Amino acid sequence: MTAPDKEIKLKSLIENCLFYEYTKAADPIGSGSISNVPFADFGSELHESGNTRLIPLDVSAELGCVGPATSPALCANFARILAGDVLTTNFNATSQLFYVIYGSGLTDFDGINIPWKTGDFVVLPMGKETRHFADTDSVFYLVHDEPLLRYLGAIANSQRFKPTLYTSEDCLRELNKVKKDAEALNRSRISVLLANKAMDQTLTVTHTLWAMLGVLPINAVQLPHRHQSVALDLILDCAPGCYTLVGTKISAKGEIINATRVDWKPYSAFITPPGYWHAHYNESVKEAHLIPLQDAGLQTYLRTLDIKFVLPNGETSTQ
Repeated sequence: MTAPDKEIKLKSLIENCLFYEYTKAADPIGSGSISNVPFADFGSELHESGNTRLIPLDVSAELGCVGPATSPALCANFARILAGDVLTTNFNATSQLFYVIYGSGLTDFDGINIPWKTGDFVVLPMGKETRHFADTDSVFYLVHDEPLLRYLGAIANSQRFKPTLYTSEDCLRELNKVKKDAEALNRSRISVLLANKAMDQTLTVTHTLWAMLGVLPINAVQLPHRHQSVALDLILDCAPGCYTLVGTKISAKGEIINATRVDWKPYSAFITPPGYWHAHYNESVKEAHLIPLQDAGLQTYLRTLDIKFVLPNGETSTQ
């Protein structure tokens, strides 16, 4: 190799080098180099009418990343499928989960036919083309982790778990068991976490995703808590008077300071940013149900979830 060729090669190797004094780069969010995860809500009007289609809940412009993306690691979607239609998807994702808001049909995944109906959860690993067939007009809430792989420049090439169906009957039976226990023990949180036998360390629904089905009783207050995973919350049934308060700080009494109020709407979704304190309130005449989906499977494995709860006395705890 000639000297000029060596110079050209060396310039190519060093042209992207940068150096920062520590305080200038230690906190990219504080300095504005990278954005905060935004507050955002997505109403049910997005999926109530129109043709068969996938509707990404996209905030990639605010995140400064290639879209669609609803958080740095996840993309949430509404999927609308008219009776007799088929919706075909093909995500470069390690995990995808959909909850059937209403409808019935089946999903053809890797040669396996998976039946589904209102209230079911279907969880799928890495796959190729997936086809969803609707017997009746149907709507899903579908979340996958393609944004994470897009950021890493990675391609999903192995299935970490088997396709799994969590039926509405099983989910509601388990939730009712927890509800009876909660009433007896006066718990502020009444919910069940979906898990998979393959995730014996993180105890989550996949190695990246965390999913919960919860109920908020009449006049209930779910005390503030926070975690470093982004929550993509789907509200199911609720009456006016159900809402979430969100904020960055809590007082010595355990109350959220300068909170933002997010009023719940049936079959709508909203983003709760990581690290924010949030509390749920039901001041309505009916109990309400919600499904938070998070990247907490990944955060748990990395040991960075850092979940904390406010206790009735105002103190915080990891329990």
